[in-house]
Order: sequence, then structure tokens, then C-alpha cells
Amino acid sequence: MKIGIIGAGNIGGTLTRRFTALGYEVAVANSRGPETLGELAEETGASPVSVAEAALDADVVVITIPASKVPNLPVGFLDGAAKDVVVIDTCNYYPQQRDGRIAEIEDGMTESRWVANQIGFPVVKVFNGIRALHLLSLGKPEGAPHRIALPVAGDDERAKHVVMNLVNQLGFDPVDAGGLDDSWRQEPGSPVYGRDYDADGVRLALTEALHVRSPEWRA
Repeated sequence: MKIGIIGAGNIGGTLTRRFTALGYEVAVANSRGPETLGELAEETGASPVSVAEAALDADVVVITIPASKVPNLPVGFLDGAAKDVVVIDTCNYYPQQRDGRIAEIEDGMTESRWVANQIGFPVVKVFNGIRALHLLSLGKPEGAPHRIALPVAGDDERAKHVVMNLVNQLGFDPVDAGGLDDSWRQEPGSPVYGRDYDADGVRLALTEALHVRSPEWRA
């Protein structure tokens, strides 16, 4: 399986390290160009590429950039991907802290539905609520006690199955969090966001979420 990662920050860099360690072929890109990714490439064996090239022949593409930068992705950047490519969205909307106001999200659209609309392709929401250091170092074998669980939301069951399998390989229990319009339950400010719950804890936190953005997470 070939994985393209767009974004080499905390989560993107961590996923590059984890996926290459699992033996996957990884191409990684950032907004500053492949020449700035030499150190990460040398450490991991990943191929540094441009954003326009990141999805070339990829079976899975991870978008892990600031939400406000999603509309700036190159037109047709997924055109060279595998026919049944799976796209993962890890983005969070931080209106006050980083992104400014995005009207559709402020009006109630889920962050990942907005991302899917911007790129014109279905996405699966995951990895948005775990700290990068924990993603790097706290994975455990399947069946281990107190294994951290991650919610996974998406409309395409096949794509969601692919992603849930990857989550499991990384050392975390995947929890089906419903469709993309349910993904507000794992957005910033929700009970599950930033928490290292096990599978039962994640399921409970998802049910306790309130479908209203608190002032901290509004523009």
C-alpha cells in the first residue's frame, strides 16, 4: 500500500514516522516544498514530494493541514491517485487560534463535510483529537488492556474499514463514530477530543457530545 501525506507538522510528521515503520511506502509533502523535508525523509525513508505529487499512485491520502489552507490545495491533486483511493482528514477548525471564520462551519456544517466539499471527494475523519506524541509512542498490541481508542467517522463503509484497519495497525482501537455528518462528536471541544480513552470510554464520550460549538471554538 502506498500512502501520501499532505502536511508534515505534528500529526503529518508522526504519521510519516509510524507508517514507514510499518513498512508502507510513504510520500510526504508540505507547503514549503520537498527541499525542506530532507531531514524527515532521511529519518524515515519517506519520499519528499510536492503537494501536487503527494497522491500519485496512492492508495491512501492523508490531509493534515490547517483547515483554512484546504481550499488552497492544487486543483486535481487526487487525479493521479489509485482508482479506489481513501482520503483521511485529520483537520481541525480553530477559528480564534488560527483559521479565521469559515461561514459554513459556523452555520453548522461539520468540519470534515466542509473539507470533503472543498476537495470534491469523500473523506474519513480520524487522528484529529490525539496528541502527536501519544500517536507516536502510546500504541499497544491488539487486545492489550487500556489500549487507546480513536473515533473514525465516514460515509463510505469500505473506506472506513481501510482506515480502521490502519488505526489498529498503529496500535489503537478504532471506534466507528458514524457518518461524516456525525463527526461533530469528535471535533474540538467535544468530550472525546484530546482524551486517551479506551473503546468504551470513546463510545460513551461520543454519546455525551452536544451539537453546539462553545464560544472558545467559534469565530
